[in-house]
Amino acid sequence: MYKILKRNDLTPNIHLFEIEAPKVAARAQAGQFIILRHGENGERIPLTLADWDEARGVVTVVFMEVGLTTSKLALLKEGDAIDDFVGPLGLPTHIEKFGTVVCAAGGFAVATIMPIARALKQAGNHVISIVGMRSKELLFWEREVGAHSDELIVTTDDGSYGRKGLVTEPLRDLLSAKDVQVDRVIAIGPTIMMKYCCLVTQPFGVKTIASLNPIMVDGTGMCGCCRVSVDGVTRFACVDGPDFDGHAVDWDELMARQKAYQEEEKKAVQHWQCQRSGYHDPELAHA
Repeated sequence: MYKILKRNDLTPNIHLFEIEAPKVAARAQAGQFIILRHGENGERIPLTLADWDEARGVVTVVFMEVGLTTSKLALLKEGDAIDDFVGPLGLPTHIEKFGTVVCAAGGFAVATIMPIARALKQAGNHVISIVGMRSKELLFWEREVGAHSDELIVTTDDGSYGRKGLVTEPLRDLLSAKDVQVDRVIAIGPTIMMKYCCLVTQPFGVKTIASLNPIMVDGTGMCGCCRVSVDGVTRFACVDGPDFDGHAVDWDELMARQKAYQEEEKKAVQHWQCQRSGYHDPELAHA
């Protein structure tokens, strides 16, 4: 059992857990992930490492309520425990001194980009971070990401904070600027956001790394659920990634595979909500 030492609600539906997991904390590196399972019949889900403290034996994960498992996790409190917590999994992000690196993050992937920006900064890079949210109310970790960035740009879709628009717009401006030489871009966030970041960088010939988030079950390359096409070759995000050359990813195939169980997930959440409220819906019960 893995005890939750700290819980912090970053936004109404984005939550942070500090979890006691000394063996994971001792080997964690930027860009890696864990797989957790809560409850005897719980679903296994991957979560990228947001931070870790080897001395304390603590790992930090951040998750958004989007489905049944994350909705159940959001009910846990400090002092509760998670049944299974496996990691670190996946290959760490390749870190070296590239020069100027742009880290673009969308939504709750801000938590994922922070340790990567930190590692890049420690390696001597000039780090420019772009953080994008739908609105100011959803923004978190601005200070944490900024602490490891030479420059921080915040965008909101509705213009309620920072620059109005998407992360792709300041990214294009940086690539076009005559006084900036961008040597690498790392994009993490919703699949559609990463796809368009890669479309923006491709004409400029700037290497762009994307951290993919396909459906994943076992995290060790056994089940094949997380397969993605990269440069025409099938790769497994759990053992070959999660980082890949974004210009070589078949984004349309990835997005189609991510939608495979959307209807089933929606019905599972509705059924669980009905159970919690004491309402019985025969149609959902047999869904």
